[in-house]
Amino acid sequence: MSRRNAAVKRQVLPDPMYNSTLVTKVINQVMYDGKKGIAQSIVYSAMKQASEKIGEEALAVLTTAIENIKPKLETKARRVGGSSYQVPTEVSADRQQTLAIRWLVLCARKRNERGMEARLAAEIIDAYNQTGGAVRKRDDMHRQAEANKAFAHFRF
Repeated sequence: MSRRNAAVKRQVLPDPMYNSTLVTKVINQVMYDGKKGIAQSIVYSAMKQASEKIGEEALAVLTTAIENIKPKLETKARRVGGSSYQVPTEVSADRQQTLAIRWLVLCARKRNERGMEARLAAEIIDAYNQTGGAVRKRDDMHRQAEANKAFAHFRF
């Protein structure tokens, strides 16, 4: 990691079906080996399944699910006087979205349903209902930050 310059943020183009950059980011996270067409079909069919099950618009379901996963606090290791402390810090909006999408896809991959479409759809539904692995991951992160609240004065 360079200490001189911050990395330049790249603008992600909106996807062709929903015209949303959020969906593009989910597609890019699902994608393996540059197989974008396969990733698009997986995400679109998962969103369709989730919207049919919940009974709302697909983009609204995905947006609500990701909003429910977004973490507000995280802990960062900070060395002070030879020992490391886990210092709770607030999470920026970009990182909140990135972590939420990453956790959604990772927890979907760990599920036992047959096919990635079904796994992703089930994880989106669980996140929409504030249950499931991704929401549990967010709660664990918040719990860790709460437990280390005593070290908040070491914040950068």
